[in-house]
Amino acid sequence: MFSALAVVGFAGALVAPTGVALAEPAQAEAPDSAYAVALEDTQNLTVTAEGAAIAPVVRGNFEVYVKPKPPPPPPVVAATPKESSSGGGGPLFYTGGGAPAEWMAAAGIAESDWGYVDYIVAKESGWNPNATNKSSGACGLVQALPCSKVPGNGYDPVDNLRWANGYATGRYGSWAGAHAFWTKNRWW
Repeated sequence: MFSALAVVGFAGALVAPTGVALAEPAQAEAPDSAYAVALEDTQNLTVTAEGAAIAPVVRGNFEVYVKPKPPPPPPVVAATPKESSSGGGGPLFYTGGGAPAEWMAAAGIAESDWGYVDYIVAKESGWNPNATNKSSGACGLVQALPCSKVPGNGYDPVDNLRWANGYATGRYGSWAGAHAFWTKNRWW
């Protein structure tokens, strides 16, 4: 008898909590993950671009705007060192002919100063009218800095030498003075 009572007691102990749990109303359980919390706070979002002819992509109960790809940039065309006089904003490199004596005469430099001019120009540009110092931007036969100082075109040998004639006589008193300064300092 005692054993029968024990069996009934154990059976009651096992079944009672289940019966009590089924009899009580269900309690809302707290979400157990960050995703579940975020999912409860989701909102529907529709993004559109005004005036755009792009259909939004629909995914579930929200819309996604797909940004259109921009047009590809135009191909890069390599610049040639000689620009035409009709276009562009780049330098107008010298394409004419001539010789140093012709350029110095046309620039108004006295023939007695040609030796000084020849020395300085040979050191500065090697008599290349299109010489450009890549680091400073100095240009032309005498390496005018900045190149925009030269009235006309800094790459035109006559314009460059005409400007240099005024610079040499204005700053050093003469081409001989400019030559003396250059030989001492290696610049002028």
